[in-house]
Amino acid sequence: MTYFADLTSPQVAALASGGRVPVLLLPLGAIEPHGPHAPLGTDPLISRGMCERAASRLAADDEVHVLVLPEVPYGVTRFAAGFAGGVHIGEETLHSLIVDIGAALIGQRLRRILLVNNHFEPAHLVTLRRAAETLNFAYDGRVALLDLVRRRHAQRLTDEFRSGECHAGRYETSLVLADRPELVDQPLMRTLPHVPVSLAAAPSETDFRQLGMPDAYCGAPAEATAEEGDETFSTLTDLLVEAIRELARE
Repeated sequence: MTYFADLTSPQVAALASGGRVPVLLLPLGAIEPHGPHAPLGTDPLISRGMCERAASRLAADDEVHVLVLPEVPYGVTRFAAGFAGGVHIGEETLHSLIVDIGAALIGQRLRRILLVNNHFEPAHLVTLRRAAETLNFAYDGRVALLDLVRRRHAQRLTDEFRSGECHAGRYETSLVLADRPELVDQPLMRTLPHVPVSLAAAPSETDFRQLGMPDAYCGAPAEATAEEGDETFSTLTDLLVEAIRELARE
C-alpha cells in the first residue's frame, strides 16, 4: 500500500519521471450523523476503504502507480442541520480546498487526480464536479470525479443504493461492518425500523427531520451484514480501478 504522505520529497519528485503513470486518489466525504448506530465518519471511511483496496489491487501493475492522498473528510452537509456531530463547510470553502490541493499537485506534474466521494448531498456533488472542471480548464489537469450516482455506476450497486434510501441504511452500514465493525452499535442497529425516504430527489433547502428522518437515517440498517459490505466493496473497487485506468490513458 502506498500512501502519498508516507513518501519522501525525493520520492515524490521521481514520480512524474517514472515508468508508470501516477494516479492520485483523493478520498472525500462528510462528517455528519449516520443514524444512532453508525459513525459520523461513515462517508470518508468508505471512500478510504475503496482507495486502499484499489491501490492494493494495482500495487504490482506495470502501467499505473496508484497513491492514496490524505482524505478530505469535511463537506457540504446542510441536511444534517440540528443533529449533534455534523460539521458543515460551505460550497466555496470546499471548492477552494479541492482546487488548491489539486493545483499544488498539478504544479508538480502530478496531473492525474481522481476524486473518490461517498457523500451524496446534491450541493456537495455539484461542488465537486465544479472543482474538477476548474482544475481541468484553469490548471490543465487531468482530474475526474468517480460519480457513483451516475446511472452507469449506480446500476451496478445494490437495490437500496439505487432507491436513494441509502443514508446509514443497509448499504452504508454493511460497508462499515465490512471495514470497521467495532464502530457500529450492532444491537441497536438490529432494532431500527425501515425508513422509506429517498434522498435521490431531495430539495437542497431541507434537512433530515423535514424529510422524515428523525434519527438521521433512511433505508433498512437492521438488514446490514459484513458479507454484503464485502461484496459491495468489491464492486466499488471494480468501478474505481476502471476509472483509474481510464484516467491513466488520458
